[in-house]
Amino acid sequence: MAEVQIYEGAVDKGLEGVVACTTAVSSIVGDTLNFRGYTIEDLAENSNFEEVTFLLWNDRLPNKNELQAFRSELSREMSLPADYLKVLKTLPTNVHPMAWLRTAVSLLSHWDTDANDNSPEANRRKALRLTAKMGTIVCAYEAIRNKREPVAPQADKSVAWNFMHMLTGKEPESDLVKVFDTCLILHADHELNCSAFATRVTASSLSDLHSAVVSAIGALKGPLHGGANEQVILMLKNIGNIEKAQQFVKDALAAKEKVMGIGHRVYKNGDPRARILRGISEKLTKKIGEPQWYEMSTLIDDTMNKEKGLMPNVDFYSATVYYSMRIPTDLFTPIFAVSRITGWCAHAMEQYANNRIYRPRGRWTGKDGLKWVPVEKR
Repeated sequence: MAEVQIYEGAVDKGLEGVVACTTAVSSIVGDTLNFRGYTIEDLAENSNFEEVTFLLWNDRLPNKNELQAFRSELSREMSLPADYLKVLKTLPTNVHPMAWLRTAVSLLSHWDTDANDNSPEANRRKALRLTAKMGTIVCAYEAIRNKREPVAPQADKSVAWNFMHMLTGKEPESDLVKVFDTCLILHADHELNCSAFATRVTASSLSDLHSAVVSAIGALKGPLHGGANEQVILMLKNIGNIEKAQQFVKDALAAKEKVMGIGHRVYKNGDPRARILRGISEKLTKKIGEPQWYEMSTLIDDTMNKEKGLMPNVDFYSATVYYSMRIPTDLFTPIFAVSRITGWCAHAMEQYANNRIYRPRGRWTGKDGLKWVPVEKR
């Protein structure tokens, strides 16, 4: 057997710039993010989460009848099976919500008759169920840990409306539903990010879709990926006020410490999603009478750009947006999953359709030539 040549130039810590697969789900070119060829600005301004989900899975926008049918399909799948909900109520809630969500999604596979069917048709059905139920599961967690009965979804309402209704049990404000729907669009996919890659790696072994999504949730849980938005609001609260924000940045730069939500591996001229969220953050923080959160954020943003040439990513302003919507801080990352489930499923289905199992190589940096000796001679 011929020896496999490992090229030194192909080795890069974090795989930065290494092309691992072909994809038609989403792309980043410069500072432009596209979903299936449509810019994120275009979709955020004109579309809705259900339509974007259809786009990611079908490589085209739906017509009016298709969109209506797709919304109906999602609505029918939003409710949780009664027996499944009973089991959820037995899970400890004194854990990070992402750990609870990871278990809940894995558990959900036991109530899915298609769980072990990897046909394209079955994977489409599972993707639809997972997308429809993810928000319901997150809201169930919030209810269960507060010793309340989970609120059931309403079949004639959108994913965004239902999430906000189930979270509080109250009729949500229409303008906030629109904002939340826009946030879901912005987070729906982002090319080959950490959790999408985790999805594809698991799917490449031809494991089932639920396993691939559980892998993604595990990756998203980390503070360097989805957990960053939670860390941003905690950082702002720790700073406290606008007067201390400038010194915070100076101290962080002097100590070469990372400022959460600032900088991006791919975008060098700014994250287009952050630009959209910055405007939303300004409006919402004013609406709740707490503009200091936006003012602190922009001071940090502008200072980091001036001093280091670093710009905010999607997590930076989404933190103050969710905070202004009175969403519990530790639910920021689970909300990321409520949206990103659509992208994960799109990547998994694309991987299944054109599969080769991932098997990278590592450059050896360990010792050579060692020989075993009996324990009494060591």
